[in-house]
Amino acid sequence: MDRVRTGLERLTATPRPGRERVGLVTNPTGVLPDLTPAAPALLAAGTRVTTLFGPEHGLRGTAQAGGGEAAAVDPVTGLPVADTYGRTGAELDALVAASGVQELVFDMGDVGARFYTYVWTMCDLMGSAARLGLRFTVLDRPNPIGGAVAEGPVLDPAFASFVGRAALPLRHGLTAGEIALSVNRAAGAALEVVPMEGWRREWHFDRTGLPWVMPSANMPTLDTALVYPGTGLLEGVNAAEGRGTTRPFELVGAPYADGRLAAALSDLGLPGVRFRDTSFTPASGRHAGVPVRGVQLHVTDRETFPPVRTGVSLLHVLRTLYPGDFACDPFLDLLWGSDSLRAHLEAGRDPRGLCPPPGPPEGDLLYG
Repeated sequence: MDRVRTGLERLTATPRPGRERVGLVTNPTGVLPDLTPAAPALLAAGTRVTTLFGPEHGLRGTAQAGGGEAAAVDPVTGLPVADTYGRTGAELDALVAASGVQELVFDMGDVGARFYTYVWTMCDLMGSAARLGLRFTVLDRPNPIGGAVAEGPVLDPAFASFVGRAALPLRHGLTAGEIALSVNRAAGAALEVVPMEGWRREWHFDRTGLPWVMPSANMPTLDTALVYPGTGLLEGVNAAEGRGTTRPFELVGAPYADGRLAAALSDLGLPGVRFRDTSFTPASGRHAGVPVRGVQLHVTDRETFPPVRTGVSLLHVLRTLYPGDFACDPFLDLLWGSDSLRAHLEAGRDPRGLCPPPGPPEGDLLYG
């Protein structure tokens, strides 16, 4: 098996002189192939890292969704840790300025869905770098669910938020470095992307030869990431997305569901996936502690499986089978990138036509 060399590995192999004070934006996914974290790896290579910045879930990944970690000192390096979660604009600028850094370096793994927030932390900090006159460097990593296919609607800028800052499809097919290049046309930062070597767009993460590190508490495996662009939409309705189980986003259901759900989903004939009737009790998240009936998604063919269409179909079946119980939350608009999906569901219209056919990704592509 060929092994991918990440931006971090390439940078530490050809270190820069340690002239500037560097702020490293990272989390547990920022590691070398031998699992050495990015901060000590860069310090050993001569990079003058002086501050660490953590995203949602925190530098150590201990926080659940919608949270960060308090400012602290990193026990491994002794460096101060700043929490960026929930900070934007002038507040984020002040946090970066107070650190005294002259460059920001971003090294984190993504999961390939527009509503996963790490790339938006990157873009928010890139904006701060532009306003403060700092350099910004992205150490690129693979898109774990592949970079050959984009699927789902493009974000309507009127619905931009921390779960989607730029006009990307829901499954965008890009790497963090490619997103940075696209967004920086407006941000205007002094941007450098250190690209990977050896990554092919059609590769899923288990072809890279790199170790999988959980990006967050409810993203334990590549299987989770494969379904997440679709079943993540359940966070915008009154259903359980499997948080607090060993199979988050693969196990989905609701207290009001019954055995008809699995049968109806199976009857749709969606490619590359099967649905198993199951029951579970989430330990956290929506409906925590409440027994629910639902399905487990079993992806049988990654190449044909359409996660976004599958997620929309799941919402449609829930609305069709349980119209008196199913309900949407306005958060669905931010996840979807417009109010069209919620409008269709609330009106009882079939929303599956809102999913454009999957196609190749578009943007500043760095890899063939």
